[in-house]
Amino acid sequence: MASSSSSNPAPCAACKFLRRKCVPGCTFAPYFPAEQPTKFVHVHKIFGASNVGKLLSEIPSHQREDAVNSLAYEAEARLKDPVYGCVGAISLLQRQVFNLQRELDATNADIIRYAANRTNSNNDWRIDSDGSGYYYDPNSGLFLPYHWSSGGAAPSERDI
Repeated sequence: MASSSSSNPAPCAACKFLRRKCVPGCTFAPYFPAEQPTKFVHVHKIFGASNVGKLLSEIPSHQREDAVNSLAYEAEARLKDPVYGCVGAISLLQRQVFNLQRELDATNADIIRYAANRTNSNNDWRIDSDGSGYYYDPNSGLFLPYHWSSGGAAPSERDI
């Protein structure tokens, strides 16, 4: 009897959780291995085993693994944040990117002003916060527009 039980593979996490026999063509077996029982438990809790089974049967086989991974990610996010799920995490990250971009823009503007002040101590430059500005052209007696990319030094006489 021990030899017959050792020839049967362990049931997948889905069949084990649902307390049913895992047949060789089990829809869940490739995506919910016995070593990852919480993956199926979370997906089942949020979406239901029947819905996941229907979804897997309708999706082409080459896309099923990605679909299951997406379901597992969304299920875990829904358990942490029942209202927003993964959209809440995405929103948080977008806010962080926005705030960091504003901070980077302010720092770049400071660098441009610093570089312009070091290059032209005689105040021939007028620099805006976006990096655009005007320089004094002694030949014409006018302030002419100029824009240089962030990260570079302020323009010198040879750049003009």
